Amino acid sequence: MQITLELVKKQEKEILRNLLEKYLYEFSQYIDIGDGINDLGLFGYDYLDAYWNDSGRFPYFIKVDGKLAGFAMVSNVPTTEVEIDFKMSEFFVIYQYRKTGVAGYCAKCIFDMHKGKWSISFHPNNVASKKFWLKIVEKYTSGNYKQITKEQENSPSILLFDTKS
Repeated sequence: MQITLELVKKQEKEILRNLLEKYLYEFSQYIDIGDGINDLGLFGYDYLDAYWNDSGRFPYFIKVDGKLAGFAMVSNVPTTEVEIDFKMSEFFVIYQYRKTGVAGYCAKCIFDMHKGKWSISFHPNNVASKKFWLKIVEKYTSGNYKQITKEQENSPSILLFDTKS
């Protein structure tokens, strides 16, 4: 199995938009996705164009043996009061490739490519995501990370760690 990460080209934006719809549909079981779907039956992703218009944003396709298997979207837009260099804004691997090592391999590659202070958040009710990110970050940092859990119900947990060391 050959796993690759490829920067999404601007002319491939519609492919990423299509994958984002599948991701948002799956994620809608955990959070209220704004106004829901629009009149075209789509969720939409407000920040998609920013990935080609703003520096500090990196959209990647995840491919297995040359076929689309998911995506990762990295940005430098902070979501906490803590100063960060990067955050995993969105991360999605289709079911066919889950529990095969694809996601973990890609996460490690992304951390290696983008050295700095990182933030990753996950919804507490998304048990699979929680287990995945805790396992990956624990292993990658040898346990040198901080987890922030807000007391508000259904607030995301946040992992903070540094990939420079």
